[in-house]
Amino acid sequence: MTLPSWTKPGICGAAVGGALVALVGFSWAGWVTGSEANRMATNKAHDEVMSAMVPVCLELSREDPERVAKIAVIRDTATYRRRDAVMKSGWATMPGSEEPDRDLAQACLKGLAPDLS
Repeated sequence: MTLPSWTKPGICGAAVGGALVALVGFSWAGWVTGSEANRMATNKAHDEVMSAMVPVCLELSREDPERVAKIAVIRDTATYRRRDAVMKSGWATMPGSEEPDRDLAQACLKGLAPDLS
């Protein structure tokens, strides 16, 4: 069986075209792999949970009878250590949890910023 003379250039053209489509798709068209999409979804879900939990943290701070003293401690703490101070205050520990959440403490700290100034 003999192949037509256009077979080799046709196969090469299809291979080069496929490579170009993949290059353009992943580089400029926003295509992502399944693992990248999973990572993006996990990060988005984490961010949404944190934003939903900030009001709980702020409410815990408002209801705390030692709020004024704890705010003073947080205010007097170095800026880079304030997250740890919020964690020690107990406001970043969600009801039903035993450990404070670092990301929640950081987000709560942004909500407490007007009280700290």
